[in-house]
Amino acid sequence: MSSSRSVRKLEVVSPVPADIDIANSVEPFHISEIAKDLNLSPNHYDLYGKYKAKVLLSVLDELESSDNGYYVVVGGITPTPLGEGKSTTTVGLCQALGAYLDRKVVTCLRQPSQGPTFGIKGGAAGGGYSQVIPMDEFNLHLTGDIHAITAANNLLAAAIDTRIFHESTQSDKALFNRLCPPNKEGKRKFSDIMFRRLKKLAITKTQPEDLTPEEVKKFARLDIDPNSITWRRVMDVNDRFLRKITVGQGPEEKGMVRETGFDISVASEIMAVLALTTSLADMRERLGKMVIGNSKAGEPITADDLGVGGALTVLMKDAINPTLMQTLEGTPVLVHAGPFANIAHGNSSIVADKIALKLVGPQGFVVTEAGFGADIGAEKFMNIKCRYSDLRPQCAVIVATIRALKMHGGGPEVVAGKPLDHAYLNENVPLVEAGCVNLARHIINTKSYGVNVVVAVNKFSTDTEAEMNAVMNAAMAAGAFNAVICTHHAHGGKGAVDLGVAVQRACASGNQQLKYLYPLDISIKEKIEAIAKSYGASGVEYTEQAEKQIEMYTEQGFSGLPICMAKTQYSFSHNAAEKGAPSGFILPIRDVRASIGAGFIYPLVGTMSTMPGLPTRPCFYEIDLDTATGKVIGLS
Repeated sequence: MSSSRSVRKLEVVSPVPADIDIANSVEPFHISEIAKDLNLSPNHYDLYGKYKAKVLLSVLDELESSDNGYYVVVGGITPTPLGEGKSTTTVGLCQALGAYLDRKVVTCLRQPSQGPTFGIKGGAAGGGYSQVIPMDEFNLHLTGDIHAITAANNLLAAAIDTRIFHESTQSDKALFNRLCPPNKEGKRKFSDIMFRRLKKLAITKTQPEDLTPEEVKKFARLDIDPNSITWRRVMDVNDRFLRKITVGQGPEEKGMVRETGFDISVASEIMAVLALTTSLADMRERLGKMVIGNSKAGEPITADDLGVGGALTVLMKDAINPTLMQTLEGTPVLVHAGPFANIAHGNSSIVADKIALKLVGPQGFVVTEAGFGADIGAEKFMNIKCRYSDLRPQCAVIVATIRALKMHGGGPEVVAGKPLDHAYLNENVPLVEAGCVNLARHIINTKSYGVNVVVAVNKFSTDTEAEMNAVMNAAMAAGAFNAVICTHHAHGGKGAVDLGVAVQRACASGNQQLKYLYPLDISIKEKIEAIAKSYGASGVEYTEQAEKQIEMYTEQGFSGLPICMAKTQYSFSHNAAEKGAPSGFILPIRDVRASIGAGFIYPLVGTMSTMPGLPTRPCFYEIDLDTATGKVIGLS
C-alpha cells in the first residue's frame, strides 16, 4: 500500500449513486498535495483555485535527462451511442495502479467540450467511483483553454474577412502604405511577422521603400479566393442553427456577403495544434502555418500571411500548459486539449504525456485515452500522435462491454435516451460470441502496431459469468496478451486491480516495437487505402471533389503528412448501421481537407457534422446550482 499522503480510501455504496453525488461526497486534496507527490515544487506550476494547477513546460527542460515511465493507451471496441466506459476505465486503471499497486501513475485525459456536457452525452470525467474531481470544474470552464482556442480561432476568422474587405477597396499602393505606415520620423519598416511573408515570396529586401511595384503587389495583396476559405468561426455550444450562416450583411460591407458557418470549438484546428505541439516555439510555427484557403492563383494562404500568427500564440500562451487535477482516490491527472476524434485525432496532448512520463519515472505508468473505437482514436494515436511525439507505447488497453458486443452480434439498435431492449438485460451467450468479431478485429489491428493488447471487460450488473467468459476466450483467441473483468465503476481502483496487474505484465514483457501502418513518403491515396484496408474495405472510391483536393494538396507540397480519417465511430465501415466486422465494402471519400498547422490531411468519409445539435431533452434540464451550498447538481 502506498504511503503517499494523497491516496484516499473510498467508502463505496451500492447501488452506485449518481456521478455528481459521488464527486460531491469527496473533499479533494489541495492540488499542491498532488503536485508534491509528483515532486513538483511551487515554481513548477500556477494555481487555479484550490483544486487545479497549470503545470509549466519548464518541467520538461529540467527533467530532460530523466528516464520515461511506461506508456499505456486506452482505446475501445466500436461503441454504442451510450459509450462503453473508456474514460471510466482509464481512471479506474490509474486508481488501481496508484492507490492499490503502489506505482507512480499519471492519467492523461482530454478536456471535455461543453457541447456534450449540456447536450446529449453528459460529461467526460469518468463515472461512478472512477472519476476526476472536482467533476463540475472538469466538465465546465476548467482553466479556460477552450475559451482561449475560441478567441484565437475567431480572431483569425475576423482577420480573413477584414483583409478581403480592405483589399477590395484599396489600390496596391494604398494597401501597402497602410500595412507599413511611416513612424514619427517618417520611416517605414516591416514588422517581424512580415518577414515571414517576404521569405515565402523569396523577397530578400528588408526596407519597404526598396520593393518594386510588382513586389509591393505580391506582398500586400493576398487576393484570397472567398470560395476557397475553409476557416470557420467556433463556439463551445451545440447550436445547429449556426452550421450554415451568411456574413457581411451590414450596410458598411456591401457586396461582401458570403456563406460560412460555425463549428464547435473542439473541432478547431487550433485545438488539434494544441494537442500535437511539442513546445511553445513549435506551437508558434504550427499556428502560423495554418492554411485558411487559397489565393485566386491557387497559392495556400496562412495565418502568418495575414500577420496574425504571433497574436494567436499570445492568446494560447497559457493554454499550452496542462492542467493538474486528481481522481477520487487521489492519484494525479493531467487534463489537456480536447480535439474531436472524427475531424481531428481525438487524443489528449503530447506535452501532457511527455511531462507525465518524466514525472512518474522509469517504474511508473502514464495512461492516456484515445477517443472512440480503436479504429479511430488508437489508429490516430499510433500514426499521428506517436509520429510527432516520438513516444512508444508498451501496452494498449481495449475496453469492451457485453452490451456493445451483443449489438455487434445482431442485437437491436441501441438509442441514447431510450430503455435498453431485453436482449441487453438477459443472458444471451450466442449473441455475445457473434459480436466478438468486432473485438477480434480491434485486437488484431492494434497488435499490428507492435504493442501488447490487454482487453478490459467493463462489467455491468446485468452481465453474466458465461457471457464474460465468452468475451475473455474470444479475446485470447484473437491474440490479446490478457483479458480481465473490471468493476471499477462500482468499486473504484479496487475493481481494476486485476487490470492493473495485467497492464504491468504487458509493459514489462519488453517485446514491443512500434510499427506504423504506413510510411509518410507514399502518396495521399496510398495512405488512405492502407487505413481503409485496416477497416476491412476492399477498395476506396473518390468523388471528383476529393480527387481535385488530393491533386491540389500534392502540388502544394503537403502529401508527406499523415492521414486523419473523418469517419463514423459507430462502425468499421462508413455506414453506422453496419455492425460487427464488415468487410469487402468500398470506402467512399467525399472530400479531402487539410490541417496544415496541426500537420495532417483529413479525408471525409460520408458526412461529418462539426457542429452537433441539441436533442429534444438536453442534459441541461438536470443541471442546476444548490444555492444554499453553492454545489452543482445534475451533471452526469
